[in-house]
Formats: sequence, C-alpha cells, structure tokens
Amino acid sequence: MLTMDDAWPGLQDHVEATLRVVFPHNATCRVRTKGAHNIKVYFKHLPCLFPQHGPGKKHDRKIALEPWQQEIVDAHPWEFVKGLVHSDGCRITNWTTRLVRGERKRYEYPRYFFTNKSDDIRELFTGTLDQLGIAWTHCTRHGNPYNISVARKASVALMDTHIGPKY
Repeated sequence: MLTMDDAWPGLQDHVEATLRVVFPHNATCRVRTKGAHNIKVYFKHLPCLFPQHGPGKKHDRKIALEPWQQEIVDAHPWEFVKGLVHSDGCRITNWTTRLVRGERKRYEYPRYFFTNKSDDIRELFTGTLDQLGIAWTHCTRHGNPYNISVARKASVALMDTHIGPKY
C-alpha cells in the first residue's frame, strides 16, 4: 500500500499505472482516506521485493538496498532520484535579498529539497546524487539534518532535465 496525498492526483495516476506494469497479473485499487488515497496491490512476494519494509518507523530501523536492488539503482540512478524527489522532495523558487549599490534587491533562484528523517534514506539519496555529479548540501533546521538542498545552477538544471515537475 502506498499512501499518496490528494494534492498530487497525477502522481497517484503514475503510481497506479506503474504498479499495473510491474504487477500485470495482480489487481490494484485505490482506497480513499483523509486527504489522500491508498493505492494498493496484492502480491504475496512483496516482502521479497522490498525487504526494507518492516514494523516501526523507517528512521528507527536499518534501510539498506540489497545487492540486486543496488544494481538496479546503479543502472537507473535518475529514476531512483526522481522517485525520491517526487515522494519526499520538492522544487521551489527560493529567494534572498542582497544590497546592490546601496539598494536592497530581491534575488530568486530555483532549488530542490529532499526531506527524510531516516539517515539511511538520505544517504541513499546523496550517494546517488554524488554518482550523478550533483552538488548538494545539508540544510539543517532546528538542529536536525533532515533536509538535503540542491541549489547550484548547473545541478538544478541537470535535475530539471531528468526529474520534471510533480504531477
């Protein structure tokens, strides 16, 4: 079951379509919940495909890719990054002000954020960004390192080419 916010109906459609491709012989369905839909597929071997799944919070247990999963990520790193950004990230227009010849001017620039409490998931994300040559930094908020920022112009442009907007 994947819970998808109703703010992104196109992402819900994409997830359901992907489940139908990956599991062509299994039924998928949507179940409404407050502010979201649960998109479900039933397959008795899902724990084999996602051994990271388990009881408790993700940030309280080890999240590591199996060697066969890492091979897939290595072969398709942009798809992995795109999935992570679309699930736990965003692209925004950030802004700051600068003093230019005595006058305060507003400066805007695009930026990607990825936020996750799990150190392991953030490391999977940043390790893949490193592999792709994307410059990133930690953006600590209230002492918590949960945010990863991509703000350098060349890196944002490269991500724009491969990630695209959320639906």
